[in-house]
Amino acid sequence: MTAADTSTLESRVGHYYQVDDTYLVGREKVREYARAVQDYHPAHWDLDAAAKLGYSGLVAPLTFTSTPAMAANRHLFESVVVGYDTYLQTEEVFEQHRPIVSGDDLSVDVELSSVRRIAGRDLITVTNTFTDTAGERVHTLHTTVVGLTAEDVDPTIKAAVQKAMMHDVNILGVGESEAPYEKTVRPEGDIHIAEAGTTRVPGTPSFDDVKVGDALPVHHTRLSRGDLVNYAGVAGDANPIHWDEDIAKLAGLPDVIAHGMLTMGLGAGFASAWTGDPGAVTRYAVRLSQPAIVSAAEGADIEFSGRVKSLDPETRSGIVIVAAKSGDRKIFGLATMHVRFR
Repeated sequence: MTAADTSTLESRVGHYYQVDDTYLVGREKVREYARAVQDYHPAHWDLDAAAKLGYSGLVAPLTFTSTPAMAANRHLFESVVVGYDTYLQTEEVFEQHRPIVSGDDLSVDVELSSVRRIAGRDLITVTNTFTDTAGERVHTLHTTVVGLTAEDVDPTIKAAVQKAMMHDVNILGVGESEAPYEKTVRPEGDIHIAEAGTTRVPGTPSFDDVKVGDALPVHHTRLSRGDLVNYAGVAGDANPIHWDEDIAKLAGLPDVIAHGMLTMGLGAGFASAWTGDPGAVTRYAVRLSQPAIVSAAEGADIEFSGRVKSLDPETRSGIVIVAAKSGDRKIFGLATMHVRFR
């Protein structure tokens, strides 16, 4: 198929598979990821601090699931969603049914959940679900990307990218499979959603002390090229537009850009520092607007701010809007976080 053959891709919506091996969440992986997104909440680092909040292990940062999801989705973009030269991340939704903690052994699956054509572009949404050994779904992640064709990409970039990549990585292999396509769908059966995320008493402020319009303290985060290289290694994101200035410019960018998922991780940490409990978030949705430009000489400063948009007395929860900007660039088009309060 070709990228223009949207009807063929639409017929593949619902394609599903489960990753062969499980993903064991290790303490050092949690700490490693927390460092990469500059999240120093004690529950990510110290077992005693996590235990005081009622957790059996270190709490994984909210966007931690993006790392195993990226590896899991590889097959989908090699053999199912084909015909594109590359993809541009536009939106991410994290549903935290219960916080993931060190020691969790998770099954990860992948589903092509929707394809939409808007303004001549294909918007492709992939859903990953994470299930623990008790058979409970603990996390759902929805990733939306725009498929870009050869018309959108400088033809010289392919050779440049291949020369810059690590020896055993070929990101140009995405979308080039010639294997016969066979659709597989999710097996029928009951889905059990973990309830611990909505039943545990959170370590957040009392609902009675929170008011609509309350502002979160403004926080500035600095990113250097070193931070981008570190995040690329931790998250397994091999795209050189995040560390190679020449390739970034071939891709039509003014300079190297920060990973969208990195800025989302920074935003999640900003909010959890205010709430006091990273596991109190039940949903985090981010629509990206513009990337943060990270120059070699100056790096980048990202300013995070937020406010309480609404409160629900029945569930003692609220919606917080998170804003991010770098210079005059608005990084988040819209970002909302659903938080449970005591």
